Amino acid sequence: MPISPLASDTIAAIATPPGRGAVALLRVSGPGAFGVLRRIAPGLDGIPPRTQRLVALRHPETGEVLDRGLVTLFPAPGSYTGEDTAEISTHGGVLTPQLVLDALLAAGARAAEPGEFTRRAYLNGKLDLLQAEAVADLIDGRSRALHRAAVHQMERGLSRRIEELRGAVISAESLIAYSIDFPEEDEPPVPPERVRAAVADVLRRIEALLATAPEGELLREGALTVLAGRPNSGKSSLFNALLGTERAIVTEIPGTTRDALEASVTLDGYPFRLVDTAGLRDTADRVEGMGIEVARRYLAAADLVIFCIESGREPGDDDRAFLAGRDPARTVVVRTKSDLHPVEAADEAAIAIPSVSIAATEGTGLPALRDRLLQLAFGHILGDPGEAPLVTRERHARALRHARDEIASFIAALDEQVPMELAATHLRAAAGAMEDLIGAVTVDDVLDRVFGDFCVGK
Repeated sequence: MPISPLASDTIAAIATPPGRGAVALLRVSGPGAFGVLRRIAPGLDGIPPRTQRLVALRHPETGEVLDRGLVTLFPAPGSYTGEDTAEISTHGGVLTPQLVLDALLAAGARAAEPGEFTRRAYLNGKLDLLQAEAVADLIDGRSRALHRAAVHQMERGLSRRIEELRGAVISAESLIAYSIDFPEEDEPPVPPERVRAAVADVLRRIEALLATAPEGELLREGALTVLAGRPNSGKSSLFNALLGTERAIVTEIPGTTRDALEASVTLDGYPFRLVDTAGLRDTADRVEGMGIEVARRYLAAADLVIFCIESGREPGDDDRAFLAGRDPARTVVVRTKSDLHPVEAADEAAIAIPSVSIAATEGTGLPALRDRLLQLAFGHILGDPGEAPLVTRERHARALRHARDEIASFIAALDEQVPMELAATHLRAAAGAMEDLIGAVTVDDVLDRVFGDFCVGK
């Protein structure tokens, strides 16, 4: 449900995953947080902020002791949310934390919505919107590269870059406004070339940020990498070798793989989603045919394709036809089973895309394949220590594209001799797009989308 930015109630939630464990953490936040807590844990008076105290936790209506836990108080504004906040560490498991949460709700709190603690932190000025999204990436991220990018974003790396770009646009607006408002001042009017040069520099810097968007978004989802080729071309063996485990059934019988098998893997800290698919061929087998149709759907959506051709076999017309329709910047040809058959130079000449020779059972050629995949999927950001801003979400890219297009329209208007004061409306729109990106001015439906995917308790 939408949450009013003026919400004044007190919320509570379990902040750790359910299940068997040593410790569980509960959070309470809001103007009545400390009052709610005292109803279930009498005797908290005098506890210093940020100091843990071991107390008995009781149900406020029955007085039943539910657990003994550690309580920490974080008075406003020095808390994560900017409100009075308390954290309660209880024994883990499923039942005990839930009983303590029920006691908090009975004492006057309400159950928090997904992402509501971080949403309140944003509304109270503790985080900007980009930092709030970085919190979600830190929680959900499964690769070292995304973790580095999220930490940098949490430290306002991307926020500072957007603020700099927005400030440069506003400076250009102010130069135009000065020429309009004070035309008779002693200083000469601001030369249009100065404004154009400043705005062109902003446009260049926005384009540089947008260049990281394809790889940045792949950091969150993983590069969808589909293994394709004829039946018995070594796809499943290669799939297992890249994973380092036996996930796919490998036999010498063509058509063994009847469905797509997907698994996640990180290569040098970068995420990939590997998909082993049915061999591509004409078949009268209905079940195998369904598997081939699934393979074609994955291929249509793939970020990368690994096309397998056995070493020692001349590429056929169907192989060449498949590769002719693929983007070389998104395709790797792998000559499999190189331990059994050499790769002939004539066979290589028949393929326009350079190949990598692999012996999956021995691991030969796997490092070269990993390097090729990393370069194709993450070439623009590969090896970045995480200190340069990255665009990691479609929302970021959409706002930056809007700003870029408005600035380009401003420059085009100048070329068409449109008065600068009229063309400046494009600069105001560009600044507004960046304000929306960082959360300086954001409507509720945008906030609902940003925080709706958070876990409860964060």
